[in-house]
Amino acid sequence: MSVEDLMRANLLDVFGERDPGRRRAAAERTYTADVRFSDPDETVLGQRALLDKAQRLLDDAPGFVFSPDGPVRVAQDLGYLAWGFGPEGGEPVVRGIDVALVVDGRISRVYTLLT
Repeated sequence: MSVEDLMRANLLDVFGERDPGRRRAAAERTYTADVRFSDPDETVLGQRALLDKAQRLLDDAPGFVFSPDGPVRVAQDLGYLAWGFGPEGGEPVVRGIDVALVVDGRISRVYTLLT
């Protein structure tokens, strides 16, 4: 997958996917086994911990969806994507950015910042 595709998959197919089976399959395609995810609250290591993090975020916000807030930006093996998170069809309640490092065609590091 391209860096652009990986960034969209991270946001929509993993963190935005409410079905655990589809989320797990997307994670296997998107991340390295030892992926590291960091946000202002914590750092988690590995696909399982990342999937648990995504599940907690979705469980805490029923009816909320992630949506891209602009195009994916790419510099070599680094991707950047701004996003919003809020009620489906409504204005985002939270906005942020994801920055990810891609190694051998998969995301190995993801940093999320709230804006």
